[in-house]
Amino acid sequence: MKTTPLPNRETFSRRLLRKALQGVGVKVGLFWVGLLVVCAVFAPFLANSMPIVMSRDGMVSWPVLHYLNSEDIFVLGAFFVALLLWLLPIRVDFRLGLMVLVAIPAALAVLANLYLKPPQLVIYDSFRTPAYTEADWHLMPPIPWSPRDYLRDYGETGLEAPLASTTGGRTHWMGTEANGADVASRMIHASRIALSIGIIATGIAMLIGILIGGLMGYFSGTVDMLGMRLVEIFESIPTLFLLLTFVAFFGRSLYMMMVIIGLTSWSGYARYIRAEFLKLRRQDYVQAAVASGLPLTSILFRHMLPNGVAPLLVAASFGVASAILAEATLSFLGLGLVDSPSWGEMLNQAVQSATFNWWMAVFPGGAIFMTVFAYNLIGEAFRDAIDPHMARNAGVNT
Repeated sequence: MKTTPLPNRETFSRRLLRKALQGVGVKVGLFWVGLLVVCAVFAPFLANSMPIVMSRDGMVSWPVLHYLNSEDIFVLGAFFVALLLWLLPIRVDFRLGLMVLVAIPAALAVLANLYLKPPQLVIYDSFRTPAYTEADWHLMPPIPWSPRDYLRDYGETGLEAPLASTTGGRTHWMGTEANGADVASRMIHASRIALSIGIIATGIAMLIGILIGGLMGYFSGTVDMLGMRLVEIFESIPTLFLLLTFVAFFGRSLYMMMVIIGLTSWSGYARYIRAEFLKLRRQDYVQAAVASGLPLTSILFRHMLPNGVAPLLVAASFGVASAILAEATLSFLGLGLVDSPSWGEMLNQAVQSATFNWWMAVFPGGAIFMTVFAYNLIGEAFRDAIDPHMARNAGVNT
């Protein structure tokens, strides 16, 4: 008896993800990005001068929890909410999942800002006094140094090579920077700045690009012409020089960098969405949605956008890499955030003194290279999975 094969019920997104994950390069890229995410989320528990948990006179305390701020709570909340949504056995609607992913961490951050009052001034030397060192027991982070712990209680400290002999028996796996802070600790905490500026700036650019590009592609005509002129105007704005100008006039702010990078890099996403919507606007299902009297927002974002967003995801991976490079360049020039760990700022210290400090070039520079390279690998893998022509060419070459 001849059996009828079952229809393939695999969705487009799952098929795209399965094809993209077949290569070795994308797995390397995802591993590196995942490692950065873990470092960014759990930075206070991975590199800190204070104990994670300790017991003194039979009383157990968690010193690190008393110093968590609203930013730490938001990052931790977003990570665990995203993990819960990923592990749920039932499929959650994308829009509902995105609302939950933003609303719950934001609510936790607001509550933390209202009720948690971490000390404004942290004296890291106090965590090396007998009150902490002579406790019954204590559990220190893997790297027992905070990124702003300049080791003043050890005397004059400065640039020290990795694993160099230091006073007090200190061990610094990646050495120390010009002010005496541990490089490994600053590398871990700097990953939060790199990832946040890349993801948020790209999110702002994608949101603007989808709105403007969708209207251009759907209406075409005069709307398309005016939109293209707007795209050309923003493409002519040099992002780096605009960042330098705003830093000179308004000071250094991470949020300002995110907004400027997002506002000046949306034109590429608008072009992608415009091209896709120009192809989709004549499709039968779009015409049926128009004939049914559905509102414009439903036609654009519920019916057309899911079928035209795939090339945008490829561009987004390259956009995240570009935003990280912009922040690193600004920090390398000495115009980054004040007293905050940054890969670009540490890279600048490699050539500030009379001698070349190789560890200040290798570790931050390697992190910047690997992060940009990882996002490029992910983008290329999704591009090959989306474009059937490139997939056929790859099959012929092999």
